[in-house]
Amino acid sequence: MTHLDIELQQLKTETIKLWTLVNLQLNKGKESLLNLDKDLAREVILSEKRVNAYELKIDRDCENIFALFNPVAVDLRFVLAVLKITNNLERTGDIAEGIAKFVINVDQNFDKQLLKLTRAVEMYEAAINMMTDVSYAFDKEDTAIARRIFQQDELLDDINIKANSVVADYIRNHPDSIEPALYLLSIIRKLERVGDQAKNMAEEIIFYIEAKILKHRSVEEMKNNTES
Repeated sequence: MTHLDIELQQLKTETIKLWTLVNLQLNKGKESLLNLDKDLAREVILSEKRVNAYELKIDRDCENIFALFNPVAVDLRFVLAVLKITNNLERTGDIAEGIAKFVINVDQNFDKQLLKLTRAVEMYEAAINMMTDVSYAFDKEDTAIARRIFQQDELLDDINIKANSVVADYIRNHPDSIEPALYLLSIIRKLERVGDQAKNMAEEIIFYIEAKILKHRSVEEMKNNTES
C-alpha cells in the first residue's frame, strides 16, 4: 500500500466518523421531538461544534493530499467528492441543530394527532434512513445503493408538499396550538432539506466511482440510469 493509499484510507475513515456523528444528531433530534426532551435537544446543539471541527480537519487533510501527492483519476475524484460530501454533512448538522432549537423554543408538546396527520415522524425516519443508506454506499463504494436515494427522496418531497394544507386545517380547528403547529411545519421544511443533502452526497459517490456527473439531471433520467 502506497503512502497515498494510506492517506486516502484515513480520509475515508475520518469522513465516516463525521457521518456517524451527524446521523447521531438526527436520531437525537427525532427523540427530542417525540418526547419534547429539551436536554437532548441541547446535546444536538452542542455537538454541532464537533461537526464543524471535523469538517475543517477533513478540509485540511484534503488540501494536504492535493499538495503532497497531486492525485489523479479515481483518487482525485475521491478527494473532490469528500470535500463536497463533508460540506453536505456540515449543512445536515446545521439542519439538525435548527430542529433542536425549535424543540427548545416550543412551549407545549407537539400534538400526536398532528404528528400523524403531517406524517412528520415517518418523514424523519425516512430522512435518517436516507442518511444511513448513503453513508453505507460511501463505505462500501456501492453506486446501486447511492442511486436508490433519489427515489427515497420522493417520499420526503411528497410529505413536504402536503404539509401546508394539513397544518393550515389543523390551525383553523386548534387556534390555541398555532405555535407548535408552525414549528412542526418548519421542522418538515428542514427534513426536506436533509433529503436534498443526501441526494447531493449520492451524486458525489457516483461521480468518484463511475466518473459520471449527475447534477442537473432530472429525477426521471436518474431512474432510467438505475434501471439500465
